[in-house]
Amino acid sequence: MFLEDRYDVIVIGAGHAGIEAALATARLGCKTLLATLSLENLAMMPCNPSIGGPAKGNLVREVDALGGEMGVAADKTCIQFRTLNTGKGFAVQALRAQADKRMYQFFMKSVCENTCNLDLKQLLIEDIITENDKIIGVTTETNETFLANAVILASGTYLGGRIIIGESIFNGGPNGQRAANKLSDSLKNCGIRLMRFKTGTPARVDGRTIDFSKMEIQCGVDENQNFSFITETPVINKAVCYLTYTNKRTHDILKKNLHRAPMANGVIEGVGPRYCPSIESKIIRFPDKDRHQLFLEPEGLGTQEFYVQGMSTSMPADVQIEFLRTIPGLENVKIMRHGYAIEYDCIDPLQLKQTLEFKNIAGLFSAGQSNGSSGYEEAAAQGIIAGINAAAFVKNTEPLILKRSEGYIGVLIDDLVTKGTDEPYRMLTSRAEYRLLLRHDNADIRLTPHAIRIGLASPERVEKFKTKITEIEVASNKLNETRITPCKEINEKLKSVDIGEIHTTMPIADLIKRPGVTYEKLRKIFDLPNISRNSAKQIEISLFYSGYIQKQSELADKMLNLEKISIPDDINYNLIQNLRFEAKEKLSKIRPCSIGQATRISGVSPADISVLIVWLKSIPKK
Repeated sequence: MFLEDRYDVIVIGAGHAGIEAALATARLGCKTLLATLSLENLAMMPCNPSIGGPAKGNLVREVDALGGEMGVAADKTCIQFRTLNTGKGFAVQALRAQADKRMYQFFMKSVCENTCNLDLKQLLIEDIITENDKIIGVTTETNETFLANAVILASGTYLGGRIIIGESIFNGGPNGQRAANKLSDSLKNCGIRLMRFKTGTPARVDGRTIDFSKMEIQCGVDENQNFSFITETPVINKAVCYLTYTNKRTHDILKKNLHRAPMANGVIEGVGPRYCPSIESKIIRFPDKDRHQLFLEPEGLGTQEFYVQGMSTSMPADVQIEFLRTIPGLENVKIMRHGYAIEYDCIDPLQLKQTLEFKNIAGLFSAGQSNGSSGYEEAAAQGIIAGINAAAFVKNTEPLILKRSEGYIGVLIDDLVTKGTDEPYRMLTSRAEYRLLLRHDNADIRLTPHAIRIGLASPERVEKFKTKITEIEVASNKLNETRITPCKEINEKLKSVDIGEIHTTMPIADLIKRPGVTYEKLRKIFDLPNISRNSAKQIEISLFYSGYIQKQSELADKMLNLEKISIPDDINYNLIQNLRFEAKEKLSKIRPCSIGQATRISGVSPADISVLIVWLKSIPKK
């Protein structure tokens, strides 16, 4: 064993969490090592070739607003772009980009290789080194030691990875990569609790063997939308996806072979994702369904490989090809990569602070699927926060903790570290109680001020943000200050742009509260500033939903008062009289930092909270 180098921060794993973490620490001036099992597979998408979706798209926008890279990469490598849930309210609308997998990896690798303060190395970390409950470095399989002030665990699904395809079982990580087996033992030796989870992926099939004429075409939407707030050029759709369905024959084959399904015969021990079940699990869970949707998605522009979205499976290879060929358009299909399940170790996130630092090991942080979450977007969101806070730890500055009312990232992290999870955690719009405040369109207004304060916002981002804020302020003032009175001339103007008449004097802003009225329509007939479409959209949404937004803001403010009541870290809950035993147990385990966080712990009742508040008031202030 020999000392190879010394760093401020070491990031273990170069998936979506690791990349955002490493870029954040390096851009904040920390000498950073990003260690990956394979340089060829940095930023790999081992599952579906897309970024975004309901709630997930909001996370990408928030990562971008904080100065992250995922949104930029998605825009640069997008081959199809869509806005989902357009028939619903803005609170649940979402962006989704179909990406070229290889292009996405090349883009991210290039960014990492050209970032100052960042070293990228192909290494297998086998041991973390601690001293007096503080991280001091890591060792590798080649007996190299790298010292560091902080380490970020972003190991994804590689910890103790086991691939399962029917009766075929072997150690490995996603997409045929190596697994990191010894690192799990090292974490256990440090007293870290691990859980065993499972995820899966569908088969990839040869596009030359697909009859697309039997499927429904799913086109992208040409609109001026991007993931990144600094992307100048609108995304151009370059590919289409296809929709087909399973049928009775498909289901009969699966039912006939359920005894060979690893989930059914006990081979798989890990807990799988509730919201992305395997096709065999769907057959069991939804016996009344005649069919299930399958989307054929291109892996990229330069390949014939298609991803069969909706058909995650760990069934034996012969069963996979048999049931695939019952599906319209896939009668002669050939499999290029079989679907598989992967079991892996992850940490119990209740061991983490809201900064994503371990409570019992100073300087050790964790992010991504190693925390029990699922998805590229959830990983990236945790990664940038872990990176920001690892840099703050090194520099001894204030950490960044996002409130639930500030972002989906705040909801995601708070859920993990306060409630824990017994299955791979997926971000859903329903998890956010203030989702009308957390729309994808206003992520920059909510979070870019943090990026500017911390130092993660590039000059370009700062300039664009200031321009947008100025546009919104000037235009909003004009809309609210300019009053119109009902008269023939005004009503004729309104009719010319398909807006109904007015009958009372009102500010122009009130017209936007009517369905179908846009800022651009009003600008055509009134003297309003010419502003960007994004700024105009922000104004439209804010005015149209103003009443609902105000109510949610008031609720958020009330909760903020509870968040402001801090709880000492060294409190002994067993000494608090009238606190129920279960509450003492849960509070002692999770050790919330505030009353607000304590209210979200399962098993802690409102009565317990009242007792805790009274007790805190009785403590002499230091």
